Amino acid sequence: MTRADTPPVTGPQATPGPLAGLRVLDLATLFAGPLAATLLGDFGADVLKVEHPVRPDPSRGHGPAKDGIGLWWKLLGRNKRTMTLDLSTPGGREVLLRLAAASDVIIENFRPGTLEKWRLGWAELSAVNPRLVLTRVTGFGQFGPYAHRPGFGTLAEAMSGFAAMTGEPDGPPTLPPFGLADSIAALTTAYAVMAALAGRDRTGVGQVVDLAIIEPILTVLGPHPLWYDQLGFVQPRTGNRSTNNAPRNTYRSADGRWLAVSTSAQSVAERVVRLVGRPELIEEPWFTTGSGRAGHGAVLDEAVGSWIARHKADEVVAAFEEAQAAVALVYDVRDVFADPQYAALDTVTEVDDPDLGPLRMQNVLFRLSETPGSIRWAGRAHGADTEAVLAELGLSGAEIDLLRTEGAL
Repeated sequence: MTRADTPPVTGPQATPGPLAGLRVLDLATLFAGPLAATLLGDFGADVLKVEHPVRPDPSRGHGPAKDGIGLWWKLLGRNKRTMTLDLSTPGGREVLLRLAAASDVIIENFRPGTLEKWRLGWAELSAVNPRLVLTRVTGFGQFGPYAHRPGFGTLAEAMSGFAAMTGEPDGPPTLPPFGLADSIAALTTAYAVMAALAGRDRTGVGQVVDLAIIEPILTVLGPHPLWYDQLGFVQPRTGNRSTNNAPRNTYRSADGRWLAVSTSAQSVAERVVRLVGRPELIEEPWFTTGSGRAGHGAVLDEAVGSWIARHKADEVVAAFEEAQAAVALVYDVRDVFADPQYAALDTVTEVDDPDLGPLRMQNVLFRLSETPGSIRWAGRAHGADTEAVLAELGLSGAEIDLLRTEGAL
């Protein structure tokens, strides 16, 4: 099978996904917008990835590659058909309008005003399809003093307060080594799309989704704005400790493994200190609240850490499990692949790929009992489905050739 052939079906297909029949145009690049489209595709939406003819989505070149094929794209591009289209050309504009007329959702992340410059803004798109949901994912949103700045997830991680509260107390602010803000924004975008579609079901008309990447991460950080507003409290950097409960940290075992312990519930905190041989701590007045325990984190860390340091990791896990206390080994990806719980859930699943053979990647996000999602194929080659999609629109071979001559494809 060649790359341009119909994609193989590799996932379970007993029933169509719950989003079957939904057409999504993915015009976005890199991570937040494209990942949102991936999440919709995982549950049956027909996602069409539209890329520039000579400047494909940069995620194709991000991170490690095998045989010249970017592996990140295999994940981000799964369950998407791919076509090329230069939206700035007259022919590209006309094709997109025809695609929009037959679609439910467009996801884009151009700087505000770019689609309008090409005469492809909401006025033109809604004119050809009043039921369309136009989803605009940008760093700072469609208005405001920063709207036209280049925006990436790293900036959101910095501006939200995440970096300021992450790291050791005497160290610098710490950024995550992966696209955290983009991923949170992607999950939020998928939810926003479904909310907009639910609104369309009631009103019969589409709408514009304006999602700024700086906002969702601020929400998942919790009540920090509320704490500041009411108490003037600013979350400090506390390393692995929490300001809300203790013991909560990572501890090293006798055989050199790291383990994470959490005691958000009072009953669990009591079980832990009994387990490590320090039941007298329960009688301390400060032990009765999470914040009180957090204020004595050093005492609790010494009690828990010294006990864990005298035992091998498997002994620690077994003892905590018997005591019904919360503990987990600190994994790297090798441990994820070997873990029996992940295996039981099929969290990392195998996908057949015509380019690289069997691939293992994260499965769909959740399980549905009646209309499950599936990975039908991994990310496809740049423009693999261009001619097939144009033929679906009714374009003749001569018209397709003309578009190529114009540089629209």
